[in-house]
Amino acid sequence: MNDLPRPQPGIMGIDLYEGGASQIAGVANPVKLSSNENPFGPSDAAKEAYLRAVHDLHRYPSTDHASLRAAIAEVHGLDPDRIVCGTGSDEILLLLAQAYAGPGGEVIHTEHGFLMYPIAARAVGATPVKVPDRDRRVDVDAILSAVTERTQIVFIANPNNPTGTMLDESEVERLARALPTHVMLVLDGAYAEYVEGFDGGARLATEYPNVFMTRTFSKIYGLGGLRIGWGYGPRAIVDVLNRIRNPFNLSHGQIAAAEAAMRDQAHIARCRAENARLRAWLAAALADLGVHSDPSHGNFILARFADAAEAGQCDDYLKTQGLIVRRVGSYGLPHCLRITIGDESACRRVAAAIAAFKGKA
Repeated sequence: MNDLPRPQPGIMGIDLYEGGASQIAGVANPVKLSSNENPFGPSDAAKEAYLRAVHDLHRYPSTDHASLRAAIAEVHGLDPDRIVCGTGSDEILLLLAQAYAGPGGEVIHTEHGFLMYPIAARAVGATPVKVPDRDRRVDVDAILSAVTERTQIVFIANPNNPTGTMLDESEVERLARALPTHVMLVLDGAYAEYVEGFDGGARLATEYPNVFMTRTFSKIYGLGGLRIGWGYGPRAIVDVLNRIRNPFNLSHGQIAAAEAAMRDQAHIARCRAENARLRAWLAAALADLGVHSDPSHGNFILARFADAAEAGQCDDYLKTQGLIVRRVGSYGLPHCLRITIGDESACRRVAAAIAAFKGKA
């Protein structure tokens, strides 16, 4: 027999996910603005907790993440029994697909949504269904018109990456209310903390039996290198996810650092305020140069150029200045560059470099 082991249907249709670049050939210390990382890093409390965890390296970590779930619940006013933790919110998204989608089913995602949504669908043999956005914003009516009896999950990010746009809570609830009860609505709140007073969808995940919210410690908490995320929703869904996740998916260090980070909300408030200030400044500076962006609710802006050629040329020029941003052609936005909001020095360097590129320095 010449047959070889074959992967499940759909897996070979997955395009490999590529993270933001971090190096430029010939440049010793480039400024990385390609992965939406917090330039201020994690809080001192989180770093200290991670260092202390070294003394428990010989012990298996908790399987139920009780202390971390308690900290999350305390800060957000949630039920700890409705929280599940994972290695980044990516794991939670994959677990949801594994548990609730599969061959013959469809998973809806938006035109400019996070690339992990179609990856998760294909990984479990489901068919990803892309619906159009309206002016780079999630279109609830387009999503509802795409729902069929085969629809199993609808993924939306709010605020959305890479556009930075945000759907009003009333529109999200309209979507939740209109979906058939057999369809799960997953609200990805990776950037929720950058929006003052926003719960990321927690209320809807509390009140609706088919709504689930995911969050991450990789963005405003500055712990992207540790890979920690969490989800919140109906207890029945959390029970299912806990049955299929790796019981030791988070280490002592991850749990300790995340718990300390969650309890240090003063650090989060400072990061949110500084991000908002610098985001507004950079967006205005680029608009003055003719490079416009939609009002962003994350820690990045989506800079729009005349066409894909100009965007590519600008990206190439920024590299010569030691600046790494993100091309987003894979998100259907080839004429745009996603620029992470760095510290003040980085933002001013970006504005000056784009001014020079446009001949307006």
